[in-house]
Amino acid sequence: MNTAYKIAGVVLLTGSILAGCADKKENEPQKDVGKQTSQQTADLSNEIAEYKTFAQEQLDEFVIATEEFVEAVNAGDVEKAKELYAPARMFFERSEPIAESFGDLDPRIDARLADMEAEGQEESWAGYHKIEYGLWVEETTKGYEKVADQLLKDVKELRAKVETVEVTPDLMITGAVDLLNEVSTSKISGEEEIYSHTDLYDFKANVEGAEKIFTIFKSKLQQKDEQLVKTLEANFSKLNQLLADKEDDKGGYVSYETLTAEDTKALSEAVDHLAEPLSRMGIVVE
Repeated sequence: MNTAYKIAGVVLLTGSILAGCADKKENEPQKDVGKQTSQQTADLSNEIAEYKTFAQEQLDEFVIATEEFVEAVNAGDVEKAKELYAPARMFFERSEPIAESFGDLDPRIDARLADMEAEGQEESWAGYHKIEYGLWVEETTKGYEKVADQLLKDVKELRAKVETVEVTPDLMITGAVDLLNEVSTSKISGEEEIYSHTDLYDFKANVEGAEKIFTIFKSKLQQKDEQLVKTLEANFSKLNQLLADKEDDKGGYVSYETLTAEDTKALSEAVDHLAEPLSRMGIVVE
């Protein structure tokens, strides 16, 4: 496998993204702050509703795709399970800003072995990546049936809990940047799908999730900074074209192992150029 070209400084401190938007004069009454927050939330209510609907629809599809994946695992059909693995995960990756709100479910569904080992919890490793290991390393589904059944239960529980999530502009904006951060820290390096090498599926889904949030805020952003909108459109377009160039002839993406150093460098630079202007979407709540 080629060593991925890492991005210096692309990981953003999402907690500070909206700080500039929330600055107040020291002597401003607290009740006015609350009043303005209420007005901001109401002003973006349509955008919030649209994003929650999007996330719910993605997780509806995630449940269906996981059911098919689990059926293949339990039937002992290794090749079918491999075929279904990456496309199913894309629904989860697009909706991660909401999905990862549930700290217990996210790792049960999506944790990598390296994550669990870092916390000394490798014995409790479960979810998609554990089955990925069985499919691509052991070339079997035998012994993974209980893991698959628990995965489906966890995915269904996630979908049910999404109804309780309070979606806010902050969650959406920081979520968009976090999606891009995930690309820069694990997808572009091949660390996410270390056994199947299907990282470009996750990469594309993360970009789509971030772009959906931008699209939802686009009309409001144009009122604030038309040039920012043009920059984001151009940068998303460039990154999407680079990914399109890596599509295979089956409606998916080539293996990460086929990428050259030049490929990963180009993708890294495109992510880098998108990350900074994307973080400025916080102006939408001013």
